[in-house]
Amino acid sequence: MSILVYTESENGTFKKAAFEVASYAKAVADQMGTSVTAVAVNVNDTSELGKYGVDKVLNVSNDGLAKFNAKSYASVLSQAAKQEGSKVVVLSQSADSKYLAPLLSVGLDAGYASNVVAVPTSTSPFTVKRTAFTNKAFNFTTIDTDVKIVGVSNNSFGLVENSASASSEDFSPEIASSGVTVESVDKVTDKVTIADAEIVVSAGRGLKGPENWGMVEELADVLGAATACSKPVSDLGWRPHSEHVGQTGKPVASNLYIAIGISGAIQHLAGINASKVKVVINTDPEAPFFKAADYGVVGDAFEVVPQLIEKLKAFKSANA
Repeated sequence: MSILVYTESENGTFKKAAFEVASYAKAVADQMGTSVTAVAVNVNDTSELGKYGVDKVLNVSNDGLAKFNAKSYASVLSQAAKQEGSKVVVLSQSADSKYLAPLLSVGLDAGYASNVVAVPTSTSPFTVKRTAFTNKAFNFTTIDTDVKIVGVSNNSFGLVENSASASSEDFSPEIASSGVTVESVDKVTDKVTIADAEIVVSAGRGLKGPENWGMVEELADVLGAATACSKPVSDLGWRPHSEHVGQTGKPVASNLYIAIGISGAIQHLAGINASKVKVVINTDPEAPFFKAADYGVVGDAFEVVPQLIEKLKAFKSANA
């Protein structure tokens, strides 16, 4: 009765979220005195999962799963859970996992708890801590179904190495047909994605125009961060909608969130509240964002950001 974990990948390589959910599954397995089995779809090398406590990997190689389809992937995981006798299934909170989780819940007749931020406070009854009210509070949810599905919030648990020797076996489930066909997937290349980023540098209308975004991108490059923006900026066409973060955009749960020239509308704050450390740079000392910030700089972004970039580059050079 192992803990089953879905390890997401892209182009044959695991995403960071795969190692975080594996780390979480290992912690739950230790609580319950069992092992961890991972499902990997079309991954070239699964050996790295052993570093995070995975005991067995079910390798699925099928061209029909080359593009993500929630119904097909949910069917694969359902068959894997039944084969392994898994009573707990662990997923990330990526967009893909959010799509497949309800379908998997129906297929396994399982209760599903999303936005989980810690290992169970109790395994009998199975109780987990979750964020609530757009990350403004926490609640404790008990799942009383025979099979439980846990969605782990990004960057909430972290990567925890628990070196194990993961065995590997081929798994050939039936692929469920779906009425949805993915024609193409367009992605921005050579950039850190918001979903995988530990640091996000975001900017708003305070930058006055798209021509001034160079310093935001330079700061992000120095920090190895993803770039993001507020809703008005994407609405104006200054930045692509894929960078819009907030309640109506992409949620952010980074370790560090830097907001430049963003006033902090409630919808924006709701989407980034899960970030651990929030830094705000704004000329207006009364900007709402300062109330939610861990650190604030009252100043002109066009003076503050270049100096910050210079200091960071000097620090990196001194410690190279």
